[in-house]
Amino acid sequence: MSSTDIRSSKPAADAATVPLDWSPLSWQNFPVRQLPDYPDQQALESAFADLKKLPPLVNSWEIDALKAKLAKASRGEMFLLQGGDCAETFEHCNSSHIVKLLKVLLQMSFIMVHEMNIGVIRLGRIAGQYAKPRSKPTERVDDIDYPIYRGDLVNGYEADAELRKPSAQRLVEAYHKSGLTLNFIRSLTEGGGFADLHHPEYWELNFMKNNKFYDEYAKMVSSITNAIRFMEGILPTELVNLRQVEMFTSHEALNLYYDSAQTRRSPHKDGWYNMSTHLPWIGNRTRDPKEAHVEYFRGLKNPIGIKVGPPYDIDEIADLVQLLNPSNEEGKITLITRFGSKIVETELPKLIDKIEGRGLKVLWSADPMHGNTFATESGIKTRAFDDIMDEIRKSFAVHRQMGSILGGVHLEMTGEDVTECVGGANGLNAQGLSTNYQSYCDPRLNYEQSLELAFMISREWKASQKKK
Repeated sequence: MSSTDIRSSKPAADAATVPLDWSPLSWQNFPVRQLPDYPDQQALESAFADLKKLPPLVNSWEIDALKAKLAKASRGEMFLLQGGDCAETFEHCNSSHIVKLLKVLLQMSFIMVHEMNIGVIRLGRIAGQYAKPRSKPTERVDDIDYPIYRGDLVNGYEADAELRKPSAQRLVEAYHKSGLTLNFIRSLTEGGGFADLHHPEYWELNFMKNNKFYDEYAKMVSSITNAIRFMEGILPTELVNLRQVEMFTSHEALNLYYDSAQTRRSPHKDGWYNMSTHLPWIGNRTRDPKEAHVEYFRGLKNPIGIKVGPPYDIDEIADLVQLLNPSNEEGKITLITRFGSKIVETELPKLIDKIEGRGLKVLWSADPMHGNTFATESGIKTRAFDDIMDEIRKSFAVHRQMGSILGGVHLEMTGEDVTECVGGANGLNAQGLSTNYQSYCDPRLNYEQSLELAFMISREWKASQKKK
């Protein structure tokens, strides 16, 4: 697509908040990675125009509220729990799947608030996480080469030549699926009932009872229920808001047609917001400062996540943080480190030293998933629970030694009873992975493994506080 096809006249920039040489489409003047080659340019033009006309999925007040909370997390006053599917599918835009993911996020935060005694920011990889970066453009299936599956935002998963062609109409479908998902989340979390802390037992799924932490969890439910009754007995009803919780959304802003079409000004605020999500992030493969994705992110008012893992250049990462946050605003940048348990103790200190040495304000978050992926002897892609927990434990230790704060975690997880990651309390082994392996891309923690990890993270956080 040529820039003249979709670029509208460039509005005057807000000198104080937007770079003068930036627009939502200035990324088109830069080299771009991970963007599909759409065969039907006219269809792409039409889809882009449709997306620009559709109403925003989130608003600037919500985005700024999240940024303020992330600033607190960077100071150790809150903790960020970011989690969800590796890649959402259109098929999973249904009440059962959304409810299960929402339940496990709520339960994890429930555990963490109780154990850590601070607020938890719930940030789902949801309502827009429909695209995935890929290392190769094609894959071979039954001796036939097909374009690689890039997520439902781009093409179909089935090994079929027509379905694997990038389809621009999927951009519009992803918007509608995201809107339906967001609407359902809001109805559950803001309308009372589902998220009502008077009834935390509503959040339980049946197979929780098999977990070794079940008794401890049951005691926690009882403890919080009693605390709620006490608060309501001594405080006016209007001051006790226990019937709803905040839930924010995030996705990797990988397909720049999708995200730039929904980038717009707020009527009452300066600057440009990506209003398809509260927090977009830049992946490890698209964070080159000289390329299109960084150019796009450069003008956004949203808080931004940056994935950092091998291969990387420390000076380049520090320069990138400064480029995307020239005013050094708290809550603006979340650095999501993904080194793997084997090298996190050697690599993370060097990055912390560089970022902290320059006085750059960031929220440090650990992604213990992507650096710990491996294939079994039979070729199944998986991750080991022990490696995931080991990277979290080591990350806490490194931050404690360096005098910095690990203020969040970034997890690929689901509320479903899948068998994709080995280990955990129930000892899933490699032979058991085929029982219910559902992921189209990366392996996810299942419900029990996620809850177990919440207990372990909370204990590591408390241990780090005692040793300060």
